[in-house]
Amino acid sequence: MPLSEFPQSIDEVSGVDLPDIRITPPGPASRSAFDRLERVECPAFGHRRDARQRVSGADMTPIFFTSGKGSNVCDVDGNRYVDLAAGFGSVLLGHGAPSVARAIEAQTDRMLQALGDMYSADIKVALLERLASIHPGQSPRVLLCQSGSDAMTAALKTCVLATGKPGIVAFEGSYHGLDHGPLAACGFRESYRAPFAAQLNPHVAFAPYPKSEADLDASLSAVEKALSRGDIGAVLVEPVLGRGGIVVPPDAFLRGLSELAHRHGALLVADEIWTGLGRTGAMLRSTAVGASPDVLVLGKGLGGGLSISACIASDAVMQAWARDGQVVHTSTHAGAPLPCAVAIAVLDSLRFRRLVPNAAEVGARTKAYLRGAVAGAAGVVEVRGIGLMLGVALESGALALRAAHRLLELGYIVTTGGLSGEVIVWSPALTIAEEQLTAAADAMKVALA
Repeated sequence: MPLSEFPQSIDEVSGVDLPDIRITPPGPASRSAFDRLERVECPAFGHRRDARQRVSGADMTPIFFTSGKGSNVCDVDGNRYVDLAAGFGSVLLGHGAPSVARAIEAQTDRMLQALGDMYSADIKVALLERLASIHPGQSPRVLLCQSGSDAMTAALKTCVLATGKPGIVAFEGSYHGLDHGPLAACGFRESYRAPFAAQLNPHVAFAPYPKSEADLDASLSAVEKALSRGDIGAVLVEPVLGRGGIVVPPDAFLRGLSELAHRHGALLVADEIWTGLGRTGAMLRSTAVGASPDVLVLGKGLGGGLSISACIASDAVMQAWARDGQVVHTSTHAGAPLPCAVAIAVLDSLRFRRLVPNAAEVGARTKAYLRGAVAGAAGVVEVRGIGLMLGVALESGALALRAAHRLLELGYIVTTGGLSGEVIVWSPALTIAEEQLTAAADAMKVALA
C-alpha cells in the first residue's frame, strides 16, 4: 500500500482518542517502508535495532507515522496510537496544536528566513525578550541556537569565556547531546564518546548522580573534589536525569551544586532542555527547588515540534562574549523567524492555558495511578518521576524492550531509558487527556503480565 493511502484519515482523529489498532504493528506498509529505509539510511540505527532485537527477542521493526493530532498519531497501516513520547518530549502542546499551526501560517506569510545575527527578523527580538524573563539572574541575555546539543555547546563556550577555565564537572548517566562539546560530558554511554575521545575536551570529571538522600553526600563530595583541582569552569547538570532513567534527585542536590560551584569560581549550567517549560510541573525545575543556575539551557518543547533552543545567562556572564577578536557562536538558521514565532506561541500557551500547574497536578495523579496499576507486576522495580516526566523502572533492558513492544501492539508509543535501557519512559504532550494516561497505565499492566 502506498504510504499516502492509509485507511484512517487524520480528520477522524480528535487528539484525545484511545488506540484503534486495525493491523498488529508493525503492519505490512510499515515493513515495506522499513525495507526502503534500510537501503538508504546510515547503518548505525539499523545496527542498534538488531542489537535490541537480539537482547529482547522482540521484533524491533519500526512503525512509520503519517499524521498526528493532539496525543494521537496514525501509522501507514491505519493504526491509531496514544503518543506518550511526543517527539522525545519536544511536541509540548501536542501534534498539530492550533496555536502552533496559526503561528506557522502567519509567519510563513511574512518571512521564513532572515539574515541570522546580521539582519534579524523582528519576531526574534520579541522571543529574546520572552526568554530573558525566564532566567532568574540580573539583566539576562539570550543566545539562540538550533538544537539542545547546539545550545549546550554554546553554554560550555560561555563558561570557558567567563571563567577562563576549560574543565567540566558532569554526572554519571547524564546526556546533553552528541555534538563534540557536550559529548565530552556525556555520562550516559561510554560507547558514544570512545571513538571520538581524541577530539574531545580532556578536562572532564564525572560524579555520581544521587538517586536519594543517602547518595547526596557522596555525590557532592565528588563534585567538590573535582572543583578543588582549580580548572573547572562549568558544573553541568540535568535537574532530573532524563535519558539516564528519569531519576529525581533530592531537592538539596541542586542547591548544594549551586553553592559549591560559586564557592570555587565555576558556573552552574542547568540543562533544562527536557525538564523545563512545564514538563516537571514548574517552568524551571532548577529554580523550583531553590537553586541559582548561572547558565540556563532550553530546547525540545520550546519549538513546539520545530528545532530551536536557547542558552540564557545574566549580563555579567554573557559579557564574556564581548571581546576583541569577534568571538561568536552562530549558524545560518539560528534565530530563524519561523521557529521564533512558534516558540512565542508555545510560551503564550504555557501561560494562558495554565499548562505548567496542570502538568504538576495531572502528573501527580497519573504517577499514583500508574504505581497502583503495576503494583505486584513481575519485574517492576519502581515508578518514578515528576510532573509529566515519568518512568517505570524494570529489572532489565530486555524486559523493558519487550514491554515497550507489547505496548506498541496495544496502541501506546513509549521510549526506553536508563543505563541499561531498563526504564519505560513517558513524556507526553502537556495537553494530553487524563483518560489517555489512565488507559495507558492499565495497558502497562497488561504489557507486563
